[in-house]
Amino acid sequence: MTIAVIDYGMGNLHSVAKALEHVTEERIAITRDPRAIKGATRVVLPGQGAIRDCIGELERTELTGLVKTLLADGDKPLLGICVGQQMLMEKSEENGGVRCLGYLEGEVKRFPADMVEHGERLKVPHMGWNQVEQHHMHPLWEGIPTGDRFYFVHSYYVAASHDAEVFGTVRYGDVVAHVATGRDATFAVQFHPEKSAAMGLRLLANFVAWAP
Repeated sequence: MTIAVIDYGMGNLHSVAKALEHVTEERIAITRDPRAIKGATRVVLPGQGAIRDCIGELERTELTGLVKTLLADGDKPLLGICVGQQMLMEKSEENGGVRCLGYLEGEVKRFPADMVEHGERLKVPHMGWNQVEQHHMHPLWEGIPTGDRFYFVHSYYVAASHDAEVFGTVRYGDVVAHVATGRDATFAVQFHPEKSAAMGLRLLANFVAWAP
C-alpha cells in the first residue's frame, strides 16, 4: 500500500510526506515515476508558487496526461493541495491567463487589491489562519467541526461553477472563496493541511481512510 506524492518540482513535498507519515503506516513515496504513481493506492497533487510554473513543470516532467487520466478514471483517491487545487480548474487569471487541467468547471481569480474590513485594508496574499465553513458533507470532514481554522497562503482563489462540487468556503473581505472542491474520488483544498496542526492531520487521516 503506497501513497504517491507527485514530484514535478513544485510544492511542499517533504512537509506533505512527513505529515502523512504521522497519520498512516502506509508507505509514502515522493515520485515522478509514472509506474509508481499508477501503482499507488492514493495520490497527492501538491502545488506552490505561480500556476504557470506549476502547469509548465507538470508538462516538462511529462505527467500532465497521467494526472488527467487519474482524474478521469476516478479509481483511486486523489488529494490536491494549494495550487494543486487551482490546477484542477479550467483557467486562472494569474500570469495573464493560464489554461489549467479542466477537471472541474470554474476559474481561479485574484483577490481584489482594495478590500477593506473594519476600516483596514486587507492584505493580499491572504496569509494565516482562517475559518473554513463546510458547504457540503464529505468523508474528509469527518471529525472536523465546521468553522475550524486552517492555514492559508494565497493571492488567488477558486470560484467553482457548480455548487455540488464545493465542499468548503472561506470569507476574506467581500470574497467567498471555494477552498475545498472535488468530485468522485478527487478532493482538493486551497489551505495547507500539513501546516494546519491537529485539524490538518485529521483531514489527511480522513484522506487515508477514504474509500470513495
